[in-house]
Amino acid sequence: MTTINYINTPEKLTALCALIRDCAWLALDTEFLREKTYYPKFCLLQIATPDWVACVDPIALPDLDALFTALENPAIVKVFHSCRQDLEIFYQIRGKLPSPIFDTQVAAPLLGYQDNPGYAMLVSSLLNVNLSKAHTRADWSKRPLSEAQIEYAADDVIYLCQIYQIMLQKLAELGRSDWLQHDFAELSNPDIYQIDPANAWLKIKGKNKLTGRQLSIIQAITEWREKTAQQEDRPKSWLLRDELLFDIAKLQPETVGDLLAVRGINESVVRRYGKDLCQLITAAKNQPPIPLSVEGRAAKKNQQQEAILDILTALVRVRAEENALNPSILATRKDLEVLLLDDDDDCPLLHGWRYTMAGKELVGLLKGELLLGIQADKLAIINAGG
Repeated sequence: MTTINYINTPEKLTALCALIRDCAWLALDTEFLREKTYYPKFCLLQIATPDWVACVDPIALPDLDALFTALENPAIVKVFHSCRQDLEIFYQIRGKLPSPIFDTQVAAPLLGYQDNPGYAMLVSSLLNVNLSKAHTRADWSKRPLSEAQIEYAADDVIYLCQIYQIMLQKLAELGRSDWLQHDFAELSNPDIYQIDPANAWLKIKGKNKLTGRQLSIIQAITEWREKTAQQEDRPKSWLLRDELLFDIAKLQPETVGDLLAVRGINESVVRRYGKDLCQLITAAKNQPPIPLSVEGRAAKKNQQQEAILDILTALVRVRAEENALNPSILATRKDLEVLLLDDDDDCPLLHGWRYTMAGKELVGLLKGELLLGIQADKLAIINAGG
């Protein structure tokens, strides 16, 4: 059984940093809580290599600068599974992100797995190990942590080490080792982890059904909710749930009394913020909304556009079959719609391995430089010039 080093003193932390300096790669995971906060509360950091495993206690060690400096070494690959929430903690503490990154969840589809596979599923599939779920809902902020909790947390990086090595070998055998460089680099882009309250409304589902005053109101109160949640470090849903945003946008209350009449609204929120919210709503009524994008408006496509999308879909299916991938991993219909209608540089088909595998040819089809035809009873890409 692997000995787990529990790091809860400055002396142990110094020794761990010395170990890290000699590593080519590290498996990392975090335990955190955010049920009662806007920002994640950092409770534990697990680190492992094939030779050792450590659990670092950030509650016992409030000064982790030396550790983060060691982890930010660009010569060391940082291996995660589904790293966004882990990296959010790094960014919150340091204001910057470690790189390079390898994310096993991102890499898995290139090895024939579904999109966004769970960690337990990968461990079971690749290692034939069934992980315990005993401490999934544990309160990681309470001290002392039990021995069982520490073992449970350490397993996440112990098995991650093994998964990473298997994945590297399989990707190399398939000639796909470099396909994910853009995807991994993007995970270390600070823009992903900077939440601008002014843009919070873009994440609200169903906003495309609103127009005029309703859209202006939901934009204003969503920005207010994000700012207030950040300032007070409270969950957004404790202020206003998403469905209440729509109710307020439709009812357009003008007074605190009107606001209290909105079904399901928290009375303490109205007492504390009611006047400010009513002022925001009144002001929003009198100003035009920020326009929805083409995607956000969910514009109805004409028959020609639908036909073009069918052709693009055919190419995606061909290239996916050639590479033993599920076509939806390579590109969804929505991805193709963005490529066709939005001229959006953020389209995944314009970057990384997806561009290499199909995106470049899709752009060629749209520009008329390539044609999709039939040769020997198979779909084929043909140069338009002959």
